[in-house]
Amino acid sequence: MTILECRDLRKTYLSGETQVHALDGVSIAFERGEFCAVTGASGSGKSTLLHVLSSLEYPTSGQVLYNGKDLFAYRDAQLSVLRRRRFGFVFQAYNLVAELTGEENILLPVMLDRKKPDEVYLKKITEALGIGDRLRHLPSAMSGGQQQRIAIARALANHPQLLFADEPTGNLDAQSGREVLSLLKYVSREFGVTLILVTHDLHVAEQADRILTLADGKIIRDTKAQAQA
Repeated sequence: MTILECRDLRKTYLSGETQVHALDGVSIAFERGEFCAVTGASGSGKSTLLHVLSSLEYPTSGQVLYNGKDLFAYRDAQLSVLRRRRFGFVFQAYNLVAELTGEENILLPVMLDRKKPDEVYLKKITEALGIGDRLRHLPSAMSGGQQQRIAIARALANHPQLLFADEPTGNLDAQSGREVLSLLKYVSREFGVTLILVTHDLHVAEQADRILTLADGKIIRDTKAQAQA
């Protein structure tokens, strides 16, 4: 079943007097529970696509449909609530609040939504990510891999249906990167989350169910990957 779809997405920037077509007529659909990697050379439009799909940026034209509804038909306040409740975000820079413990960082989306934390669910997440012993520590007392795991737990805290990850292993050493990627795959399957991950690393992309390759703002290849267990 399709959860997210874009139709004829275009995103144009002005660079001096030159128009740059970061997205040039992209149409694609994503299924529930799918793990899709978006790859391509620097400047191909992959991060722009992620930002527009997740409503962090508006397209110049085209539609993004979430459960059949146009994201950009929502008012800004409605869109903010939708992002907080249905979307999770993991970035290369972990974006943790330095003054908050791991647990407090994880609970931020829940607190912002003024909801009571689901203790059973949150325990399941932290156990799956192997960060139970890091919850009382500040980010400065954690390794990069541990900080990224906290960031993943935060992204999952509100039971999102979609998880957007932009180069989530880019700041990590090879071993930590493999561990984080394995955990992202696991939580996508365990919690039924659709995972859309941007990466320049083909070894990372090959772990996905599906690979989209972009060049000059267009999808030039859409293939099923030979995912490794």
